Amino acid sequence: MPRTAGISSSASQSSDTAQLVSVALFSGVGLLISLVVVILRINGVF
Repeated sequence: MPRTAGISSSASQSSDTAQLVSVALFSGVGLLISLVVVILRINGVF
């Protein structure tokens, strides 16, 4: 029984990690786009 619990807990940890990575990438892309827009506005493009 403990081995099964360990396997399921490690599987949930890997799915949590994948979810965290996807959220971090999405947030990073959003911040990068915002930064580019701000820089272009300062230069008078937008």
